[in-house]
Amino acid sequence: MSASSLATLLLSCPDRKGLVAAMARLLYEHGANILAAQQHADAPSKMFFQRIHFDTAELDLSREALADLLRIECGRFAMRWRLTWADRPQRLAIFVSRFEHCLYDLLIRHRLGELRCELACVVSNHPDLAPVAAQFGVPYHAFPITPETKLEQEKQTLALLERERVDVVVLARYMQVLSDGFVARWPERIINIHHGFLPAFSGARPYHQASERGVKLIGATAHYATSELDCGPIIAQDVEPCSHRDTVEDLVRKGRDVERVVLARAVRWHLEDRILVHGRRTIVF
Repeated sequence: MSASSLATLLLSCPDRKGLVAAMARLLYEHGANILAAQQHADAPSKMFFQRIHFDTAELDLSREALADLLRIECGRFAMRWRLTWADRPQRLAIFVSRFEHCLYDLLIRHRLGELRCELACVVSNHPDLAPVAAQFGVPYHAFPITPETKLEQEKQTLALLERERVDVVVLARYMQVLSDGFVARWPERIINIHHGFLPAFSGARPYHQASERGVKLIGATAHYATSELDCGPIIAQDVEPCSHRDTVEDLVRKGRDVERVVLARAVRWHLEDRILVHGRRTIVF
């Protein structure tokens, strides 16, 4: 089976009878072979969500014609829908400051083939990690930021992303707050890693705060960025146990471990088109 013939369809709409049958029938009638189909009916919101992964090797019409048919059929059910193709990988930009652990992890996973995407560039507000990007042959762009230059540098960054045709932005411990305008340009396409299972220790020196409180779990949360800081829809979370024996250095080390894993998991799920956003929540298939 060739990746060039694989496609994924994501759907969401008010729940009603016949939704699964309608989509399956449309694909079957035109030669598509459904490889996996997952759905979820959310009772509180009365919403339906579905992910269909299918092979189009024997499709009897063009991709454009299939999209036109889906537009008509999905319109009948007031569906929000997205169709993606495996041979058109997304282009990804990694934003980073001076912490290198998440950047290294994403670059290595990409080299190993775990992340199906094109690495467009690494963007930073410091020049420090340029040698890391160079090791992997990824262009590195530094935009030093001060309170006086922040807006202008953000404009330059947006222009770069447009030129590089970037589809998704990953904040790999990027220690700058993006403006509301920036976030609005990339809805549900900016993935951030937060150094906490829940944002209980906000601000500077979170692991020092955690040590002082005697926490028993160190965690991390990956979420989509929104205009509300660190409160966007959660994609992935995990925790690592700790105890009174752990020093601040131990907590930092454990925190970095879990940050790497959680961020990579969220990025992979996004690239595999497994995530649907509904309000402040995500449905992850």
